[in-house]
Amino acid sequence: MRESVGSGKATPGREETARSSAPTGQRKRFYARVGVDETPEGFAILLDDRPVRTPSRNVLAAPVREIAETIAAEWEAQRDFISPTTMPLTRLANSIIDGVTVRVDAVVEDVAKYLETDLLFYRAGHPDALVAREATHWDPVLLWAAEALGARFILAEGIVHVRQPDQAVAAVRKALPADPWVVGALHVVTTLTGSALLAVALMCGRLDADEVWAAACVDEDWNSEQWGVDDEAAVQRAARLVDFRAAAAVLRAVG
Repeated sequence: MRESVGSGKATPGREETARSSAPTGQRKRFYARVGVDETPEGFAILLDDRPVRTPSRNVLAAPVREIAETIAAEWEAQRDFISPTTMPLTRLANSIIDGVTVRVDAVVEDVAKYLETDLLFYRAGHPDALVAREATHWDPVLLWAAEALGARFILAEGIVHVRQPDQAVAAVRKALPADPWVVGALHVVTTLTGSALLAVALMCGRLDADEVWAAACVDEDWNSEQWGVDDEAAVQRAARLVDFRAAAAVLRAVG
C-alpha cells in the first residue's frame, strides 16, 4: 500500500529541514517524480509514488485524467521550492475537494445569488462608445439566456438595484450543475467576473474563455484606455486571470 505524502513516515527531520531553508510560505521540493494513478477517488496525483493530500487530508484526485495531468505538471514545474501561487489548478482542486464536495448546495445557492445583481444587468449611460461596447459583449449573452433558458432579465442604467423577475432567476437556477467540480469552477468564474450569466454561458459552451474574460473586463478596459493602466491593478488582474483560466479549464474538461 502506498504511503501518502506527509503521512508522518518520512525521514526524521526532513520536513523541518526543508521548512527552515525555504522562503517564507514555501516548502523545499522534496520529491523526484510526479505521476498520475487511477484510484477509487479519481485520477490521483503521486509524488514518488505516494498520493498527495489536500490540506484536509483528502486524496488530491481529479475526476478526469486531463485535469489530473495538468495538476501533475504544476508539481513537476516546481524547482527548488514549491510555490502555491504558481499552481492554480492544485489550489482549485484543494478548494473543491475540501470545501465544495461537502456543501455543493450551498455553493450553488451562492452562485445563484449573483443572478440578482449580475454584472450584465447594470449599464453605463454614457459615453456612447462605452454603452455600445457593453451592448456588444453583453447583449448576446442575455439574448441567449432568454432563448435557451427562458430567462428574461431587466436592465438598468447605473448602479441602483433592480429586482429581477423570479421566473428568470429560477430558469437560470435550473441550469446550474450538481457535480462538485463543475460547481466549484463555476463559482470561481462567477466571483471573478461578477456574472453568473457569463459563467453559465461558459459552462454551456455559448462563449469561450477569452470571450467571457473580455466581457467581464469591458468597463475595466475602457477605464484603462481613458486614464492609463494602473500597475497595481494590472498585477491583481493578472492573478485573477490565472485563477480564471484554471476554472475555465475544469469547466471545459469536466462540464
